[in-house]
Amino acid sequence: MTAPEPSAPVLRDPRPAGAPAPAGRGRVGRPSLILIVPAVLAAALAVLPLGYLGVRALERGPAFAWEVIADSRTGELLLRSLGLTAVVVAACLLIGISLAWLTVRAALPGARAWSVLVTLPLAVPSYVTAFAWLSAVPSLAGFTGSAIALTLASFPYVYLPVAAALRGTDPGHEEVARSLGHGPLHTFLSVTLPQLRPAAAGGGLLVALYVLSDFGAVSLMRYDTFTRGIYTSYRASFDRTPAAALSAVLVLMTVLLVAAESRTRGRAGYARTGTGTARRAVPAALGRLKALALAWCGAVVALAVGFPLATLGYWLAVGTSATWDPALLTTTALTTLGVAAAGAALTAVLALPVGVIAARHRGRLATLLEQATYAGHAVPGITVALALVFFAVRYARPLYQETPLLICAYAVLFLPVAVGATRAAVLQAPPVLDDVARSLGRSPFGVLREVTVPLASPGIAAGAALTFVVCMKELPATLLLRPTGMDTLATRLWTETGSGSFAAAAPYAAALILLAAVPSYLLGRHRT
Repeated sequence: MTAPEPSAPVLRDPRPAGAPAPAGRGRVGRPSLILIVPAVLAAALAVLPLGYLGVRALERGPAFAWEVIADSRTGELLLRSLGLTAVVVAACLLIGISLAWLTVRAALPGARAWSVLVTLPLAVPSYVTAFAWLSAVPSLAGFTGSAIALTLASFPYVYLPVAAALRGTDPGHEEVARSLGHGPLHTFLSVTLPQLRPAAAGGGLLVALYVLSDFGAVSLMRYDTFTRGIYTSYRASFDRTPAAALSAVLVLMTVLLVAAESRTRGRAGYARTGTGTARRAVPAALGRLKALALAWCGAVVALAVGFPLATLGYWLAVGTSATWDPALLTTTALTTLGVAAAGAALTAVLALPVGVIAARHRGRLATLLEQATYAGHAVPGITVALALVFFAVRYARPLYQETPLLICAYAVLFLPVAVGATRAAVLQAPPVLDDVARSLGRSPFGVLREVTVPLASPGIAAGAALTFVVCMKELPATLLLRPTGMDTLATRLWTETGSGSFAAAAPYAAALILLAAVPSYLLGRHRT
C-alpha cells in the first residue's frame, strides 16, 4: 500500500489511542430525510391495524365494545385459545430442548443429519400438517388435532435458538459439575438448563404467538379459537365492531405474553465475562439410551415430515383428472409466486430505511421507528386484513379487493422479518466507509446506493427470501383480501379441504411444500 499524496486529505481517527473500534450502530445525530420519509411511511403502514382497532372497536361506544368482550362466548374463546397455547408451548419446549441437546451435546449417530431433518417442519405450513392428519384420522378434529398439528409445525422455533445457545455455551460448567460427582441428568437440570432459559423462553414466546395467530390449522380442525371466532364474526355480519373488539382482546393477550416473557429473563447474566478458549464440548455418551434417543428423533421427524408427505402421496395416487386440474394447479402456483414475490419486494423496500436508521443511529426517533414496524407482528393476519379492508372502503375505494391491497397486508405482517435482517446486515458493515463516502462529496442517497446497500446486500437478500417464503404460506389475510376469482395455493387448499375433497387438495399442498422448500433450503445453505 502506497502513502497518500501530500495534497490528499488524510482521515484521522478521532478516538483516543487504544480505544475500541465503534460498533455498527453509534451515531447520535438525526438521519437524513432520504431515510426518514420512507421510514415514517413504513411505520405508519405498520401501525395502521392498531389504529383501526381503536377506531372500530369504539365506533358504537365503549359500552357496546365491553358487551362484546364480556360475553360468555368471548370467555370461552379465551379459555380455548389459552389452553391450546399452553399445551402446544409445553410440548414444543419438551421436543425442542431434548432434540437440541441430543444433536448438539450428545454422541448421537448422524447428529448433523438429524439437525437438518428436525428443521424441515418449518417448510410445512400448519394447515398442511392439519390437512394430513385430518384426512387420515378424521376423529382427531378438535382440540387434539389442533394441538398435534401446531406442535409438529412449530417446535423448530424452540429447537433452533436452544441449539444455537448450546453451541455457544461454555461446556466448562458442566464438566465441573460432573467432576464433583453429579450425574448427567442432575448436571443437565442444574447447570445446562438454567443457561438455556433465555433461548427457551424466546422460542416458547414465538410458539405462543404463532398459536394465538394461527387460523389455518384450527379452522381445518374445526376448533374455535379467537382467530376463527374473528373470521366467523366478520363473515356473519356487516357490523365489523364485534370482530374488532375480539381482535383487540387478542392483541392484548399478545402484549401480555411478550411482557411475561420479558419478566422471565430477570436480571441474571448468562454470558461469559471473557472470550475464553474456543472449544467444543465433549459429546455426552448415551450408552444404553442410544437406541431410545434415535427412536425419539426418528419418531419426531416421521410425524412432523414423513407422515404429511406420505399422506399427500397417498391422496395424489388416488386422485384422478376428475378431482384436480393440472392447468388450474399451474395457474394457482404462478399466482402464488407472483403475489409472494411482490410482497417480499415491497417489504424489503420498506424495511431498508428502517433497518439502516436502526443500525446507524441512536435516539428516540430511531427507536420509535424500529418499534413501530413490529406493531403488525403483534396483530394476527385476519386483523390486519380487517384493518386494510376498513381503510380501503373509507379512503381508497379503488384498492378494495385488488392485488395491491393484499401485497400491503404482506408488508404489514412480515415487515419485522425484513427489518431484522436488514438491521443485522447493516450492523456488520463498517460505518467508517459511509463517512469516507460523505467526505468525498457523496450525497446521503449516494452513500446509501453506492456503499451501504451493496455492503449489506447479502443480508437484505436473505431477509427478502425469508419474507417470500412466509408470504407464500400466509392464509387468513389472503382469504379476506384476494381479488374475486384469484386463488393462491394456500386458499385453494383451504377451500378443497373445507369441503372434504382431500384428493383435490393434495396437489396444492404438495406444490406449496415444494415451492417453499426451495428458497428455505437455499437460505439455510447461504447461512451455513
